[in-house]
Amino acid sequence: MHALTLASFLFFTGLVALITWRITRRDDHESTSGYFLAGRTLTFPLIAGSLLMTNLSTEQMVGLNGSAFTDGLSVMAWEVVAVIALVALALFFLPRFLRSGIATLPQLLSIRFDRGTQLITNVIFLIAYAVILLPIILYSGAMGLQGMLDLPQLTGIQSSTALLWLTVWVVGLIGSVYALFGGLRTVAVSDTLNGVGLLIGGFVIVYFGLQAVSDGSGIMEGWSILKESDPDKLNSIGGPDQQVPFFTLFTGVFLINVFYWTTNQQIIQRTFAAKTLAEGQKGVLLTGFLKLLGPLYLVLPGIIAYHLYADQGVRADEAYGHLVFHVLPPYLTGFFAAVMVGAILSSFNSALNSTTTIFSLGIYKGVLKKDASEEQVVKSGKVFGWIMAVVTMTIAPLLAGQESLFGYLQKMNAIYFIPILAVVVVGLLTKRVPPMAAKIALVGGCLLIAAGYFVPPFNKLPVIMHEFHFVGLVFVLLVAVMLLIGKLRPRDTDWVHEYSGDVDLTPWKGAVPAGIALVVLVIAIYVAFAG
Repeated sequence: MHALTLASFLFFTGLVALITWRITRRDDHESTSGYFLAGRTLTFPLIAGSLLMTNLSTEQMVGLNGSAFTDGLSVMAWEVVAVIALVALALFFLPRFLRSGIATLPQLLSIRFDRGTQLITNVIFLIAYAVILLPIILYSGAMGLQGMLDLPQLTGIQSSTALLWLTVWVVGLIGSVYALFGGLRTVAVSDTLNGVGLLIGGFVIVYFGLQAVSDGSGIMEGWSILKESDPDKLNSIGGPDQQVPFFTLFTGVFLINVFYWTTNQQIIQRTFAAKTLAEGQKGVLLTGFLKLLGPLYLVLPGIIAYHLYADQGVRADEAYGHLVFHVLPPYLTGFFAAVMVGAILSSFNSALNSTTTIFSLGIYKGVLKKDASEEQVVKSGKVFGWIMAVVTMTIAPLLAGQESLFGYLQKMNAIYFIPILAVVVVGLLTKRVPPMAAKIALVGGCLLIAAGYFVPPFNKLPVIMHEFHFVGLVFVLLVAVMLLIGKLRPRDTDWVHEYSGDVDLTPWKGAVPAGIALVVLVIAIYVAFAG
């Protein structure tokens, strides 16, 4: 059994690497545009595949299904509300980003405000990715793989610490090779291939899971049994004591989704590489459609696992791995583990690629060596990327023993998500708000949310009003402060958003109708499952 699992795992992992190499081997990896922006050649299937896979990683597959094991369908908010954020990206943010011809979000803030605002944002992103994002992707990925492939038995290594270090370093090194030798197009192609595998694998698990619920009597019978035995788990409206209470969808949950999908460098970098605005909009809206399917493979398996294993003492964060290990045949377990490695690599190498882009273009060329050649800029990114990879692979195993890693990640992310989103939104919607307002919002916002989480007596606020309402309130406060400064100390002249000429800005004719259709579908899904 283990030999078959391992063989299928190695086969599918090798196949993705081979196809990626064949497609991208002649790409330009020497210029900054070729390395960091795939030469601005990405078409909509690659953009959609890469967006989907960068978003999906084991902390989401395991974490969201674990949340569904506990709270049921209401946690689908993280998937379904994302669709509205993607519509906002396609129709509002992306045309403005591509007009500027930028490679990083902080570059936009340099164009709108000044170099100081860009530097502060660069530093915030680099610290957040190095300390929070990259280590958690690697750690959760290594833990998920150990359960899915039964690595102690496969490798003969019984020490959980040694196995954790080994898994983290193997996955980290493979991801670094993709990101640092290949550049953004290599990342996008491998993501798309793994994305197809993940969608197939996700639905296969639902199929076998529902078969297990019905004891082999078919998936519709399994669905009927779930509806009868656990109706509370299939309610889309979250109660006040659940992780995503319904009214937080309109405050913090909405804002965190909007930041993540419209201003998070790790995600949006592949949209900056779009061949044209129309291709970018198609890719983003296709991602929105695929996100609507997310609850099927990111939430439903958790509910199935609850039905099958809740009385066996299985913990929420073990539910997904337990389900995969028990319902999939061995040859498919190896395939799915290969796809999961793809999901881990995809999130890791995308974050690493974004980190090197921010460092090279923002810090190295922007501050340290302003006259650097294209070749020196790319080389600085690769060197910094390897340093960052080694630091990350060293930190990741030290996270062992953390209880609420997923919750900790969401909490820490909000500290920088909310201030950056406030500055971008106000920057794009106003003409006179000065750089000073942006700097106050960035630094003050991060300090304000951190104080609300960790400093008494302020840390009582998120408890009284719910964490997501608290970050929503901070967002409104930051926007109000920036607008007030804009009134009292405005810029001398109106800011004019100039066209860089890098990308054809003709929009896709179907963008607005497709966006409206997606929003209607989101509302329909909530209404259909409202209990």
